[in-house]
Amino acid sequence: MTEISPWLVLAGLGAFHGANPAMGWLFAVALGLHRQSRRVMWLSLVPIAVGHAASIAAVVVAVVTLGLVMDRRVLDALAGTALLGWAAYYALYGHRHRVRVGMRTGMVGLGLWSFLMATGHGAGLMLIPVIIPLCLPTSPAQGASAMDIAPVSLAAVAVHTGAMLAVTAAVAGLVHEWLGLAFLRRGWINLDLIWIAALAVTGLLLIL
Repeated sequence: MTEISPWLVLAGLGAFHGANPAMGWLFAVALGLHRQSRRVMWLSLVPIAVGHAASIAAVVVAVVTLGLVMDRRVLDALAGTALLGWAAYYALYGHRHRVRVGMRTGMVGLGLWSFLMATGHGAGLMLIPVIIPLCLPTSPAQGASAMDIAPVSLAAVAVHTGAMLAVTAAVAGLVHEWLGLAFLRRGWINLDLIWIAALAVTGLLLIL
């Protein structure tokens, strides 16, 4: 259970991102309805997943690179501070800095939108507490190299993105085929508040 639990956390966070309308399924459904094409809706999921994976991978690469040369306790403290800072920033200003892309965007534009949205939400930052113990040695003195860490890091990004894509596709298909967008007018869970709280709590735990 100890060995599988980090992978379950990565998948769980991916599922959470997939359920969040701001991460892509709402845009995919809107594109499909706007262009009156089920095919467009399904195809749009590919650049959404690729953009999300690129954002996550950028954070993983940065953390792993720092972890190879930095003491684990210092890295934990820096990561915790970054999480707390991002939680505060997102709570105060996140709603003002939405990335806006029109319905005429192509697949490249959609991928860029997904990358910016995931980065703006701090999606990759939440993976840091899992990435550090999963991919990095306890100390740089143990002599791990980038080649040793790369397969695990890639697998972590793949598991997270796979779970995100699966949930995004499931929700998008359900909304597009049966529910429609009208149900959003009756209310939707404020996932942003949950996300801000999760960032803050995780940051505190890393620091403490």
